[in-house]
Amino acid sequence: MCGIVGYVATRSTVDEDTVRSMADALVHRGPDDAGVWIDRDAGIALGHRRLSVVDLSPGGHQPMYSADGRLVVVFNGEIYNFRELRKELEASAESPIAWRGHSDTEVLLEAASRWGVERALPRFVGMFAFALWDRSRRTLVLARDRLGEKPLYYGWQGDAFLFGSELKALRRHPRWRADVDRNAVASFARFSYVPAPYSIYRGIFKLPPGAWLEIDCRGDASAADLRPRRYWSLADVVRTSNRIRADIDPEAAVDEFERLFGSAVAGQMIADVPLGAFLSGGVDSSAVVAVMQAHSPRPVRTFTIGFSEEAFNEAHHARAVAAHLGTEHTELYVTPEDALAVIPELPRVYDEPFSDSSQIPTLLLSRLTRRSVTVSLSGDGGDELFGGYNRYTWCNQIWRRVGVLPVPLRRALARSMTTPGPAAWDRLAALVRPLLPASLRHASVGDKVHKLAGMLAQSGPQGVYRALVSHWNGAALVPGATELPTPIDGAEGAPPIGDLTAWMMFVDTLTYLPDDILVKVDRASMAASLESRVPLLDHRIVEFAWSLPDSLKVRHGTGKWILRQLLYRHVPKELIERPKMGFGVPIDSWLRGPLRGWAEDLLDETRLAREGWFDAAEVRRKWTEHLSGRRNWQYHLWDILMFQAWFGAQ
Repeated sequence: MCGIVGYVATRSTVDEDTVRSMADALVHRGPDDAGVWIDRDAGIALGHRRLSVVDLSPGGHQPMYSADGRLVVVFNGEIYNFRELRKELEASAESPIAWRGHSDTEVLLEAASRWGVERALPRFVGMFAFALWDRSRRTLVLARDRLGEKPLYYGWQGDAFLFGSELKALRRHPRWRADVDRNAVASFARFSYVPAPYSIYRGIFKLPPGAWLEIDCRGDASAADLRPRRYWSLADVVRTSNRIRADIDPEAAVDEFERLFGSAVAGQMIADVPLGAFLSGGVDSSAVVAVMQAHSPRPVRTFTIGFSEEAFNEAHHARAVAAHLGTEHTELYVTPEDALAVIPELPRVYDEPFSDSSQIPTLLLSRLTRRSVTVSLSGDGGDELFGGYNRYTWCNQIWRRVGVLPVPLRRALARSMTTPGPAAWDRLAALVRPLLPASLRHASVGDKVHKLAGMLAQSGPQGVYRALVSHWNGAALVPGATELPTPIDGAEGAPPIGDLTAWMMFVDTLTYLPDDILVKVDRASMAASLESRVPLLDHRIVEFAWSLPDSLKVRHGTGKWILRQLLYRHVPKELIERPKMGFGVPIDSWLRGPLRGWAEDLLDETRLAREGWFDAAEVRRKWTEHLSGRRNWQYHLWDILMFQAWFGAQ
């Protein structure tokens, strides 16, 4: 795991100080080693910061040359099948390969040299982002892994083409003049992240997952076509394998899944440094740890954090799972003061507006884990692959019941539901709550009713889903802005998927997973110089998941059926089965308490109006309602606060 940077200068010279400064902005991603390489005649500069994980010797130093000297690479991530590829390269070589070490970077270079990038990329199993310079052809290739675990930004700034793992590295270049994109701000306000391929800056983009980009620098590189090409596409996976195993025996499916998952976990346990795992006690992380322990001759190191607020605390569940599996478990109970102390660091860590509030515990967990290990496996991806989010069931149930009603009738019903304010609904709920089973005693009933009303007003199921995952109406909130197109809007043509749950899983894997979940984990872990690996996102598991019938994913309104069956082979069911919890913190009460002064300054109406990013009156209305307790606007307000904190830090 590392940080990569570089630039191509078309009408100015490249210099070592600039690229070194860009690389040093990523020292947190690579504290162990640094290197730069420049070719002034070609106008190319590459920089690297190294977190040593595989091959700790100088043989793993980057930028690295291919054996024939033609290719130079800076590489971030891991290729888990590099040993198999190395053997294949050796077997097909006409003469012995002069390996300098045993790193996966060398294998990448040799594969690209022998097979070409386009043929080599589909052979790599891993998480990665890299920049590869061909000295003889004078071409630059940027590439990113299939699911988007590792980040890569790029774009033109004047006569310089810049690229790097994080935006803070690009900002070190003297040509940096990027402007904040109002349309990106609007999309951020809706989703709590800036959707790929866009960034918060005009002209700077994220390379999409499963894509590569080639720039020919022999002519006018500034006129190069910057349209990425796909070497792997989830849409293609769905088209070719969507539920093709409709008649598969459930037990045989669990057996095959355990084999695939076991292989992925074992491959991701390869490291020359201490290794562990995040453990929340939920289905996904428990499955990862259970399979890790089955492949480990010694107790796996596991890590969790707990909170004194019981509604947000899973530490005791994690402790029970760890005790059953016999892991070497570490837990840390953090105080509200511990959590609040990291909030001023968030703009620096996340580098562009990002407002998933679970960023706070993720950063705390990463710091705890890094005290003991350098690599940690996580359970991310299970919800998107196997239907684990509650919204899948909820959205499906709502649409089945109301989708048959005419749109005007649904909208009239929505208006009637919002006539009583949320407080009135909460008072009604309080009266009947004692009569309901525990599973139906929801908090903030009024807010949920108003959210439901917004969904009912939509014309179709995709609109219902969009309303469910939305915070603000970004185009209305940000004056003069138009929201950017995303796969939710059909911007990236989805294959025919008749089932609404499957469609939501598909869209989440294209959007929410790489742009929210994986961003959160990558930035938080790398801020602590910790490498995080995600075995459920091995592309072979993704392809397997899409080959299964829906009944092996969601049964009786509960998701992740096949993952649960695998887990029950290792952990008793009673240690796992409980209502799903998010990995969150009580932002709602903090905004009314210890964060109130900080928030009040950022949400000052005069300041909001002067800066002009948001409708100041609407933001202040929600802030006032939140402080009064009439509404819980925590997520909407956190969006604005994270943007304001980020913008103020620029």
